[in-house]
Amino acid sequence: MTEKVAVIGAGSWGTALAAVLADNHHNVHLWTRREDHAEEINQYNTNNQYLSGFTLPASIQASTDMEECTKNAGYILVVVPTKAVREVMRDLRSMVQEETILIHASKGIEPGTSKRISEMMEEELNGKQGKATVVLSGPSHAEEVCERQPTTVTVSSHVKAAAEEVQGLFMNRHFRVYTNQDLIGVEIGGALKNIIALGIGLTDGIGYGDNAKAALMTRGLAEIARLGIKLGANPLTFTGLSGLGDLIVTCFSQHSRNWRAGYKLGCGNDLDSVLEEMGMVVEGVRTTKAVYGLAHVMEVEMPITAALYDVLFDGKKPEDAVLQLMGRVRKHEVENMSLLLGPDFQTKWQEMVWSPDDNE
Repeated sequence: MTEKVAVIGAGSWGTALAAVLADNHHNVHLWTRREDHAEEINQYNTNNQYLSGFTLPASIQASTDMEECTKNAGYILVVVPTKAVREVMRDLRSMVQEETILIHASKGIEPGTSKRISEMMEEELNGKQGKATVVLSGPSHAEEVCERQPTTVTVSSHVKAAAEEVQGLFMNRHFRVYTNQDLIGVEIGGALKNIIALGIGLTDGIGYGDNAKAALMTRGLAEIARLGIKLGANPLTFTGLSGLGDLIVTCFSQHSRNWRAGYKLGCGNDLDSVLEEMGMVVEGVRTTKAVYGLAHVMEVEMPITAALYDVLFDGKKPEDAVLQLMGRVRKHEVENMSLLLGPDFQTKWQEMVWSPDDNE
């Protein structure tokens, strides 16, 4: 069935997802703030600011009129930077209908409140809810999605039927979609991998090799899982697409803004000049600040995040931060994870399955 889908945000990822939906013959309306941006997409089927060199499906209709984009849309997909989520949701509040399925594909944590994206969305709706909220996440560079290269992602919601609807909305022979019931874990994995990618880029910029990269990724994944589990996530989520999968693609690819920003920092550039040169949002910077504070509140040990925070916001030299990590007291590799899981882990997560009541 052809569905009308409003995509809110015409950056690289929002545009790539709009292309997937258009490939699936849906009626796609892409919202952008700028009139010249909308005209380029409509007239030339390009988005050169964010996805240079790609031709978009001609059926995508871009507009600066959010109300027109969302009118009669069964699905509203929000793909904006974390700092813009609240403003966009306030604008969307009057446009969300009882049967609307809200989807978001943004990745981040809000500094100050430590809220996940779905929590921010719900707060700004101020009691007005659609049918369900679904998160889409996973290892997926926009450039490769636009090239129709094989990509796998996951969708998660508290409502099973909504997750499965969104799975069907996006899925095609190039873009495979799985479902996962762990909304917290999917959002935490997608947000925190950006912190580790910044760190990986930083060590590459310093000139360290594969040993350092492997160490940082492995211990970074343990760090993500520690906080995620404390917040109520399923540890197994972090071995999947929105955990390990997203971590790998963000840490190893030069498509990654977070890796590129970290690399420039490792080469000796200061944060302000790096962000100005990048010209696009680097979510890992805001997420580092947010998670640094959250870790203290939750009393979760996150040494990599703390070291990166010192580099980004306290002026510590990258080399000194690495020495700080290497000089920590001796640890046993698996004892912390064993303590986190606890004796009732299997029972807890075997009970957390979708039931018919979840669809109500």
